Amino acid sequence: MNPIAIAVFDIDGVVRDVGGSYRRAIADTVEHYTNGSYRPTVEDIDQLKSEGIWNNDWKASEEMIFRYYNTSAQSEQTQSQVPYGEIVDFFQKRYRGPDTEDPDQWTGYISSEPLLLDELYLQTLDRSGVPYAFFSGATRGSAGFVLQRRIGLQEPVLIAMEDAPGKPDPSGLMLAVRQIEERQGVAQNLPVIYAGDTAADMKTITAARAQFPQRQWLAVGILPPHAQQTATYQLQYADRLKTAGATLVLENVRQLTAALIAQLL
Repeated sequence: MNPIAIAVFDIDGVVRDVGGSYRRAIADTVEHYTNGSYRPTVEDIDQLKSEGIWNNDWKASEEMIFRYYNTSAQSEQTQSQVPYGEIVDFFQKRYRGPDTEDPDQWTGYISSEPLLLDELYLQTLDRSGVPYAFFSGATRGSAGFVLQRRIGLQEPVLIAMEDAPGKPDPSGLMLAVRQIEERQGVAQNLPVIYAGDTAADMKTITAARAQFPQRQWLAVGILPPHAQQTATYQLQYADRLKTAGATLVLENVRQLTAALIAQLL
């Protein structure tokens, strides 16, 4: 079947549920470096990420630590003495486990992340005329762990943290699209759908549209599991994604079928 569009997926909150892993590691890190005085809630973290520039969870942790000291009676000097590399190291030991380099030894929060899609869904999408790729702010090690080790994909097209500037810069998204075009020999003017769960993801499409106006770009918001605990919060989260540029918002990425994509186009 001739391709009708290219689908690019974020990973965290879309491919895997990170409510008990990445976000838990943020809370652990902030709590540790505020000496147990402040542990951000799920809503606190979502509020920060709704600003659209805190896609990197290490930077998000650092910013929440900074804001705590900046808005409290504590000395800002306390926060400034925490090196960024130390924050990253603490975060990684929570997320990956004590051995942060060898994926075979990862026993941290990453080892128990629920998956939100499977290989069959992706194969069906591809056979239906929608080749796919991944563009994520996660490290290549973390992203590869879920895509290859847990889902079973063989050499997926993946643009990770190390490969491109952070979102909402669309450079990484465009790299993923170019790799799909080269690998599968598809037309270079196909519409692109980007599925993500944060404001930064939606704003990435807005930026891509501005830089590459000759192509059709669509942002599809995906509600992460933690945002669906109550109907009220689900509506609030969906509204944030729409405000940031989502064409529509889905409760699960598997609802993004080739038939739905054809309707959007």
